Formats: sequence, structure tokens, C-alpha cells
Amino acid sequence: THWKHGGIVGVFGYGGGVIGRYCDQPQMFPGVAHFHTVRVAQPTGMYYTSDFLRQLCDLWDMRGSGLTNMRGATGDIVLLGTTTPQLEEIFFELTHNMNNDLGGSGSNLRTPAAVWASPVVNGPVHAQDCAPAALDIGRLTSASLQVKFKFDGCPNGCVASIARSDMSFIGTWRDDIRIDQEAVAAYIGGEIQPNGGAHAGKDWGAFDIQKEVIDLCPTECMWLEDGKLKINDRECTRCMHCLNVMPRALRIGNDRGLSILVGAKAPILTVPRWAPCSCLHKVQDPYDEIKEISKPLGWWMESRP
Repeated sequence: THWKHGGIVGVFGYGGGVIGRYCDQPQMFPGVAHFHTVRVAQPTGMYYTSDFLRQLCDLWDMRGSGLTNMRGATGDIVLLGTTTPQLEEIFFELTHNMNNDLGGSGSNLRTPAAVWASPVVNGPVHAQDCAPAALDIGRLTSASLQVKFKFDGCPNGCVASIARSDMSFIGTWRDDIRIDQEAVAAYIGGEIQPNGGAHAGKDWGAFDIQKEVIDLCPTECMWLEDGKLKINDRECTRCMHCLNVMPRALRIGNDRGLSILVGAKAPILTVPRWAPCSCLHKVQDPYDEIKEISKPLGWWMESRP
């Protein structure tokens, strides 16, 4: 069977969100004359309830082929195979009865992605709160090119914002990492399991802070002195390894904000390209700092070759 890209199938009043797929020989394969792909926007951190997944599967069994791709490269749930008359029905069910949204497939708005980034643990910013500020601009602005935004609540980069977006938003901090020396001693003494107990399924031996934390620091800015952990914070590159291994002993600083990287890409055929960085911004509701992105977008659309 031959396929051709049928262009974006628009939902009236909404725009992109459905990828049109048409069979080149519908007379030979009438069952798949239309086989559109529907992208469903993922929730923050990609945490789904079982009730929602059951609703989604029931909807797709009724309105589509029943075939799914659970989380494609965009992060969306991808629903494979439906016909044009079903699109409005699917859109209404998702948005009105399931309180969900279509993902993006157009040149204007693609899928925004944000992590959970709980500030109680080690998240400098609420990524799930910041993302709608950019989403509002993308939804309402008519763009002549595709622009992707992704939000990482911390430098762990769970949505790979640098590699997979044009504007990368990363939560960070600029003061010192907070150290609980009693908790450090508890990790060394084996009273607290490293990595939140994630590696407790096997006997890896006693925790060795020198080998598992200090020696793995990319800038060698950590050391033990009289049994206490020391950090030269001016050399810290926010790799997050030490905080991930010892979350009860180390906490990010209190002077928190957002770094915005513009123009970064990691193409497959060439090396990753450096992105100009706009240093730490203190962001809070109504997130006017993020909404300023409409200005460089306007300049780019007017000035690009």
C-alpha cells in the first residue's frame, strides 16, 4: 500500500493536531482510504491515571482503529488510524468530556512539554505553570514557521529541552547548594540509601561517596574535608548528579529562576549547536518574562531568509 501525506487535517476553530494520511490506491484498499493520525497532548510529567487511559482506549476503539503509539518522539500519545468524519467527534470527546487537548502537528504550534519538577524536592521552577504562558502565544499567534518550546523544571532535562526544541526553558539557581552534613554522614554510614533506594534490588556493596559522587563531578568541585562534604559552587555546572544520588543531604539553592536558551539544536548529521543563553530570570505568575518571546519570534518571521 502506498501512502501520501494528505496535509494537516484541521479541526474547525482549532487548527493542527491531526496528521492527514491517505492511501494512494483507495479503490484497492477501501478500509484504509483514510488513516489519519491523532496526537493527544500529554499531561505534565507524562503521569496518566488508569481511568484516563481506559477512556482513551474506549474512545479509540469506537472512533478509530484501536492502534496506538504510546508516547511518540514528541511525547504525545499517538492514535493511529481514523477517518475524516470522526475527527470532530474525537476532538469534542477529548476536550469536553475528557478535559484533554490535542497535541500539535502544524507549523504554528507543536506539542509543548513540561516536567513535574516538584519544588519540595529539587525543582527550581514550576514547569507545568510556565508552559501555558508560551502555549498561549503559540495558540494565538499565526506563525509562518515551526517553533518548539520545551520546559525542563531542573537541569536533569527530563524532556530533553535543549536537544528537542528551538527555545529551551530550564529551571536553575544561582546561589550555593544547601548541604545537610548530618544527612551526608548518614549516607556514608549506610543509614540512608543513595538514589532514593532506586538501586536497592541488588547488593552493590556499601555506598562509597568518593567513587559514586565526588569522583563523578564533571568539574571536580567537590571534596571531603574532616568528614564533611565541601562544594566550590562557583565551579558547579548544575549537572544534578550529586543531588540525584543524595537528595536528603543536598538541596538546590534558594535563589531560583529560569534560564532561556534560544536556537539550540542537536541535528543527527552534524554536531550539536550552541544556543545563546539568557541568564537567570525570576519568573512568577503571570510569567511576563516568558511571554516576551513573542518579540524575537516576530523578528525571526520578518527577517529569516
